[in-house]
Amino acid sequence: MARNRLRIYYGPEETQLAIATETLPAPRHSVSVPLDEVLPLLVDAVRSNRTWVDDFGDEEITISNDLYEVLLAYQHFRRPSA
Repeated sequence: MARNRLRIYYGPEETQLAIATETLPAPRHSVSVPLDEVLPLLVDAVRSNRTWVDDFGDEEITISNDLYEVLLAYQHFRRPSA
């Protein structure tokens, strides 16, 4: 009866790895997505007190001027009256 031998896999050879990384597209640092795709997920995460939301608290986002103006107006008018 033949004995089974376990072998340790150390990953691809260096030459194969160099060729593979040359063919990969450059990593993207930003993605553009519609607000209605992201907003429900963020609202759910905030309401569920997901800790990962805090990890992104200091991240900057880019929004349109129109949305920014609407958010400023909303912020102003939702203040409780004195």
